[in-house]
This record gives sequence, C-alpha cells and structure tokens, in this order.
Amino acid sequence: MILNSKAFKASEMIPSKYTCDGADVSPDLIWQSGPEGTKSFALICDDPDAPGGTFTHWVLYGLASTVTALPENLPKQNDLNPPKGKQGTNDFGRTGYSGPCPPGGTHRYFFKIYALDSEIQLSPHAGKRDLEKAIKGHVLAQAELIGTYQRK
Repeated sequence: MILNSKAFKASEMIPSKYTCDGADVSPDLIWQSGPEGTKSFALICDDPDAPGGTFTHWVLYGLASTVTALPENLPKQNDLNPPKGKQGTNDFGRTGYSGPCPPGGTHRYFFKIYALDSEIQLSPHAGKRDLEKAIKGHVLAQAELIGTYQRK
C-alpha cells in the first residue's frame, strides 16, 4: 500500500494550514484499495518526537474497505458520513484531527493507514491505545506518510 497527500509530499514540511499555526484542518489523504480480504481501514497520526513521548494527533477507524481517500478538513466529530467512519480522541483530548504544534524544533508526523481483515467496533471516545489493541492480529497491510513541521 502507498499513502499520499496533495497537501505535502513524503518527508517534506507540512503546510501551516494543517497545524496549530494555521486553520488546523486535516489534510487530504489518498491510498489504494487494500489487499484481498480487507474489511475496513483505520488511521493513526502521531508525533514520536514529542518531549513526553509519542503524541497522538488523530485516530480514525471503521472506514469501509471501499474508501480510498479522505478529503481535506474532516469535521471534528465522532461520526463521519461521508466517508463512513469514526474518529476517536487524540492526545489533546479532542475528537478528530489536531495538527502539529511542536513546542520546539522540527518534529516528524507519521500518518499511518491500516488495511484490516475485520470491522473495528470501539467506543466513541477511543484513543490510540484502544485502536492498536483492537487491530492487533487484524492488519493485512499498512502504509505511512511522514511529514515534518517546525513552528515559525
């Protein structure tokens, strides 16, 4: 699988529009369909360079196997329709996407998409740990897109 965005290319700087210095909207994401047997997709975006350890910016799950893209600026709500799916709680304590906001230096942001052999059922405020536990043993394929950001 390959994960891309029109907003930024792999290993490049994420535009401020998608960060706390801008509109803080989610970037568009595009991937190809998963391998045979894919029943759903899940997505995690996190920052492994955060001072207190890896910091989660986005948790999304329950995307149908027919979904191969997310538009820019998804609403910051649990239930999405379209695309059908659910957003969990990030480490800011918010539902949906909260963009890069590093306290200092350049940080890396890993957008990871998972093709799953099952449909994930989690509570509306599920976090990254909940999702990782639920998808363990169900990942058929995965891809990641890494962007960087440094506050101005």
